[in-house]
Amino acid sequence: MTADDLSCQELVELVTDYLDGALPGRERRRFERHLETCEWCVNYVDQIRTTIHLVARTQGDPAEVPGIDRLLDVFRDWKRGALA
Repeated sequence: MTADDLSCQELVELVTDYLDGALPGRERRRFERHLETCEWCVNYVDQIRTTIHLVARTQGDPAEVPGIDRLLDVFRDWKRGALA
């Protein structure tokens, strides 16, 4: 692993920005290079994409779902705890 390689933990922390198209070019390239070699992370990103798609399909705009901000906060807190 070189200094420019992205770890699985870093990928998990960046996945939301990646899917939102908010990662700067260098970080996006690091993210995508990691996906070329890590099947676990490919599956993880696919699961997040699927979740977003299903929520959008069943509830309309996820931003309009009652309690979505609280749910996202809980997810972020859980993610931080899982990675610690």
